[in-house]
Amino acid sequence: MRETTTVATASADGIENVFTHLQVGTSGVRLYNAMAVAIEMLSGLPQPTADKPGRRRVMLILSEATDVGSDTQFGAVLRQAQLANVTIYSVGLSTTRAELQAAPKDNTPHPTPPGTFGAPPMPGTVQTPETDAARYGSGDLTQAIVWAVQHVKDKIKGNPLELAATGTGGEHLATFKDRSLERAIDEIGGELHSQYSVSYAPTGTNDAGYHEIKVAIGKTGSSGWKIRSRPGYYVGPPET
Repeated sequence: MRETTTVATASADGIENVFTHLQVGTSGVRLYNAMAVAIEMLSGLPQPTADKPGRRRVMLILSEATDVGSDTQFGAVLRQAQLANVTIYSVGLSTTRAELQAAPKDNTPHPTPPGTFGAPPMPGTVQTPETDAARYGSGDLTQAIVWAVQHVKDKIKGNPLELAATGTGGEHLATFKDRSLERAIDEIGGELHSQYSVSYAPTGTNDAGYHEIKVAIGKTGSSGWKIRSRPGYYVGPPET
């Protein structure tokens, strides 16, 4: 069964009704389109302020780690999720087990001959084959996320569910090995109900573009705590 459905509701009955009436479809897996619609829906929720708690904007994705047929690019969706302060949690369905466990294949075309670089490196980095590869979506998750947000029209490599979750401060869980779909959803629900959120307003960083951040805990005895934060945030150009 392949059908892309977007649900944004606080009603448990509404969610159950959607899953009950899912129809079999073969028109593709429009994951990125569904994510874009969900972000638009969540953008209508009130943001927290100093006086009011507001509503957290959380998206839960249950999907294969692939997209077929979307007219929206992943980088554009991830950028919009960061701008709208949406946290994405994803559960990879077991049908992707073979893809996720297989060795990565480098099928991305490169514009220059092997051993040469067609553009300068990312600011603050030394250009090597590894850093150049990161610009095409490989490398560690953080670099792939930054690259995707900065190059919204280009295709990415890697697991989009994992990149979306990491890029927005959420978590990606796979449903193979010892974790079932029910257990994965239960883990996410337990985490969302036991979180403490910390926010801050940066100063002097209003320039348009991507700003990387790092969050760490220095308190003694905090080894059992988990930190969830996105690796940075995108500032859009000023409206004209």
